[in-house]
Amino acid sequence: MNATAHRQITLDDLLSLEEYEKIRKDHKQSLIPVKRNRRIQIGPFATLYFENYDTMWAQIHEMLYIEKGGEEQAKDELEAYNPLIPNGSELVATFMIEIDDPIRRDFMLRKLGYIEDKIYLSVAGEKIYAVPEQEVERTTEDGKTSAIHFLHFPMTDAQKSSFKDSEVEVLVGVDHSEYGHIAVISGDTRSALAKDLT
Repeated sequence: MNATAHRQITLDDLLSLEEYEKIRKDHKQSLIPVKRNRRIQIGPFATLYFENYDTMWAQIHEMLYIEKGGEEQAKDELEAYNPLIPNGSELVATFMIEIDDPIRRDFMLRKLGYIEDKIYLSVAGEKIYAVPEQEVERTTEDGKTSAIHFLHFPMTDAQKSSFKDSEVEVLVGVDHSEYGHIAVISGDTRSALAKDLT
């Protein structure tokens, strides 16, 4: 794999099922530190998983491995997951509300309607609100949100420069009335995410 900020995955980048099966176990192990540095917990039960070429390459291969839908499925997966590879002027993340108990999870999802519009990066005190993927409405008419949201954080050149400056504070937060939490982005995570910004 060759992750670059502008790279899109094509059919030519995909391994056959037989080839993937040979490397699957080792590849999943090698991805653990990559994913660890791209994960930020916000509050007690929300997590942002920042995506890149490597995480999406792995996701597409896993979907094809599990469902075995061949080239037609591969085209659908590329269409679904390529938009989640950052384009050099954004960070892209999967936001997940992770509550094991199904009753409590359902209760909280009904309280957190439109949370996808309340998630932001703060770079040098300037808030950048996430832009949710528009392929499907993630909060229903009765106000229940989804447990999973796909988010883009578009940045200006100045914001990208600030993000890469270790002296500048970078935060990620949620300012929903039912869930107000903030986390600092620093260290290895910040270094990993800075590589998405070219």
